[in-house]
Order: sequence, then structure tokens, then C-alpha cells
Amino acid sequence: MGADMMLSHTFEHGVLVIDVHRDPGAARHMTLATEIRDLVRAHRPVPAVIVLDDRATGRAAVCAVLSAHRMCNRLGVLMSVATHSAPARRLLEAGADTGGTRLVVHARTDVAVAVAFTAAA
Repeated sequence: MGADMMLSHTFEHGVLVIDVHRDPGAARHMTLATEIRDLVRAHRPVPAVIVLDDRATGRAAVCAVLSAHRMCNRLGVLMSVATHSAPARRLLEAGADTGGTRLVVHARTDVAVAVAFTAAA
């Protein structure tokens, strides 16, 4: 992983898994949201799970994920989040858009992928 790489992605059981490796900071949170949006758009209608690594649980990363969730709602793509950080999970749940598909936030990546796979089937 390069020093400036904010995210990477893989596929697990037909689910797009986007790993966010670090918090982008306030100045670059829209860059992260755009990168997530571009990946989701390119692979839609595949469901997406955003995984926030330990270094990616700050407010800017959470804001980027919430922006991506709003975009996924508009595209009709199922999106959920996984993070070990309880404070980040609380921020995500509190800030989630309630006008579309509910943002589901998990503590474990394997559970998030399994739920997304089942929901999309």
C-alpha cells in the first residue's frame, strides 16, 4: 500500500469490499467520498461494504462514508459499513440519511459481507 493510498478494494462472495486505510483529514474527505462513489458506480448493482480500518475512524472518514451512502441510495446500491471502532459506529448511525435504505453498521467485516450477500440474493 502506497503512502498516499486511502483505500483499496476486493470482492468477497459477490460483494464489493472497500477498505479505507486512513482518515483523509478535513481537506480531503470529498476526495475519499469521490473514490468510493466511483468504485460503487463502476460495479453497481453489486452491494458494497465499506471497511474503516483503525486509522480511518475519524470524523472526515465518517463524513465521506455518509456522503457515499447518500449516493448509493440514489443509485439503488445496497451499502453497509464495518468498523471495530464503537465511536465511529455511533457517529455513522447518528449521521446516516434516513430517507432511503438504512445504513447498517457492523463491528465485523465478515458479518457485514455475509449480510450484504444474503440481502442481495
